[in-house]
Amino acid sequence: MYITYLLLGSNLGNRRKYIASAISEIEAKLGSIGQRSSIYQTASWGKHDQPDFLNQVIELKTILKPQDLLSGILSIEADLGRKRVEKWGSRIIDIDILLYEDQIINEPELSIPHPYLAFRRFCLMPLCEIAPEFIHPVLKKNIQELLLELSDDLFVKRLS
Repeated sequence: MYITYLLLGSNLGNRRKYIASAISEIEAKLGSIGQRSSIYQTASWGKHDQPDFLNQVIELKTILKPQDLLSGILSIEADLGRKRVEKWGSRIIDIDILLYEDQIINEPELSIPHPYLAFRRFCLMPLCEIAPEFIHPVLKKNIQELLLELSDDLFVKRLS
C-alpha cells in the first residue's frame, strides 16, 4: 500500500455534494481513505473573479502507481461532470495529487509533489491538519514548517 494525499476542491454548484461524491468514487475505485481534513472555504487562487472554493485534503491508501492513480482521478472528475475549459477556471470538482509517499516525479502530465503545494495556503492548511510532520521530499521541510513560512495571504477559513 502506498500513502498519498489528495486535495479536493469545488467552486460551482453544490460544492459539498461534489466533494462527497468524489470521496465516494475515490474509495470505490482507487483505494481506502484514511484521515480527512476539515472542509475549508477558500478564495480562488490564480483567478480572483470567481466564487470561493470548498477544499478538503484526504489521505488515500492505494495499490496504484502514481500514473495509474492520476488516470483514475481524471476518470472520476470526468464522471462527475468536470470540463477542462480554462486554466484555474471555475470547476465542479478538482482532484490533485499533492504527495505520493516520498516520491519525486516530473513528467509532462504528472508532477509530484504538486508544484504549487508549498505556495498555497488552501493546500497547506488542510494538509497540515492531518499530516503536519510529513516531509516535503524536495524542500526537506515538514508541512507545518512550510505553512509557517508561507507568504500566501488569500482567505482560507475552516468550516467543519
